Amino acid sequence: MRGPTRSSVRWAALAVLGLALAASARPALGKVRLKEIADVQGMRDNDLFGYGLVIGLNGSGDTERVLFTQQSIAGMLGRLGIRVDPQQVRARNVAAVIVTGRLPVFERPGSRIDVAVSSLGNARSLAGGVLLITPLAAADGQVYAVAQGAVQVGGYDVSAAGSSVSKNTPTSGRVPNGATVERGVTPSLSGATVTLSLRQPDFTTASRMAAALNTALGGKGAKAIDAAAVEVTVPESFKEDPVGLLAKLEVLEVDADVPARVVVSERTGTVVAGEGVRIHPVAISHGGLQVSVSAQPVVSQPPSNFGQGSPNVRTVEGEQAVPSAVEESRATLALPATTTVQDLAKALNSLGASARDLVSILQAMKAAGALDADLEVI
Repeated sequence: MRGPTRSSVRWAALAVLGLALAASARPALGKVRLKEIADVQGMRDNDLFGYGLVIGLNGSGDTERVLFTQQSIAGMLGRLGIRVDPQQVRARNVAAVIVTGRLPVFERPGSRIDVAVSSLGNARSLAGGVLLITPLAAADGQVYAVAQGAVQVGGYDVSAAGSSVSKNTPTSGRVPNGATVERGVTPSLSGATVTLSLRQPDFTTASRMAAALNTALGGKGAKAIDAAAVEVTVPESFKEDPVGLLAKLEVLEVDADVPARVVVSERTGTVVAGEGVRIHPVAISHGGLQVSVSAQPVVSQPPSNFGQGSPNVRTVEGEQAVPSAVEESRATLALPATTTVQDLAKALNSLGASARDLVSILQAMKAAGALDADLEVI
């Protein structure tokens, strides 16, 4: 059975890309809730981190070259009343790790959160290990949680007799509900005003949000400070019930507006276009040059003297490189002004361009001033 040809693979990729671009050209879904586009200023998660040891590894821990692991083992044993010289430590079942986590806002002491564990030395795998008690501190140096538990790794690394097999990244894992919160972060909700921060700053969205808030509160207590913040004056009826005010505001629906943007990935050839992308009349000519080098066998036959050649002379088989170049020529296509991404996708597909070619075409259109959208390359 014949496999897929280059042409079929190219057009299959273009078909998928065309469907994605056509879907992005559909009308907007309409209003969105305020909780999806804005946050209350001052209410955020806090990042935690700490240094610890993972024990119980099956010979896949740090080697003796990792000096800080030996010092950590000696220090841990010293706190337990066992004195040992760090230079005498030879433990391959221990790995030094960095433990990270996020402390949600309003989390109370006694609740549990997930933590991530990542190897700091040259350990091959953390599979089967147990994280010892590790204090987790924030940027202010205060300890907010303590982590401990079995490490779950989504991969493996097995080696024997010089051969090895690995899957995913076995040097990092997670401990579900592995940290206990010791100190919570509870921002104060009392105040004369509440500031709502937009996750994607936009003047139009901020103005519409302020209008929607004034309509819901029956006054003019909300005003847009800038493209990223809307300040709301707390009404008298909600002075003693700030939670009720926020519960009422976060379910309001607002017409969010986003700038026209095209995101492309040169590594994978992915192109994602948002709504509102417009192009000006432009002519595009796209062609490719395919270069290949093939090796052909060459046999060197020495001359014979009636079958009595020198014993040091023999037939030698070699290879000779034969380069070739094929330049693909395509006609120039004039694209009219269009207001939909679907028309743009159809016009580019008519050139027979692949997904990676579209990246170069869009970059050239942006440089020529024919693409009215923010082009972001990731």
